[in-house]
Amino acid sequence: MGYFTIKELTRSYKADELKIDNTPSDNAIAKLEDLINNVLDPARRMLGEPIHVNSGYRCAKVNSAVGGAETSQHIKGEAVDITTGSRKGNRRLFDILKERGEYDQLIDEHDLKWIHVSYRKGNNRKQVLKII
Repeated sequence: MGYFTIKELTRSYKADELKIDNTPSDNAIAKLEDLINNVLDPARRMLGEPIHVNSGYRCAKVNSAVGGAETSQHIKGEAVDITTGSRKGNRRLFDILKERGEYDQLIDEHDLKWIHVSYRKGNNRKQVLKII
């Protein structure tokens, strides 16, 4: 883990606002570490500029509060929503992630307003989706 931290991937303004404990289990932490080591850090090195985490791990209560799906990979520590801060930068990042191939789902959210990427150790579907 070189560029990202568990703390960064578990920070939740919604949890703070609603006073919800968003502490991940040891299993979720291990999955977040896999996500960092196999997807986020390599993408950051290839991109050559900062990547910001909008949303990482969400406990079930936080996930529900933000309208996330009951089966969201965020709950397991397998997903993160990220941005470079611009759609142009997000296009470059999306292409890097897609080309590299280390993901379960890669989702262009709202014309690259942000990117959802997930990773499951040893069992990735390599789905590329777009949400309008």
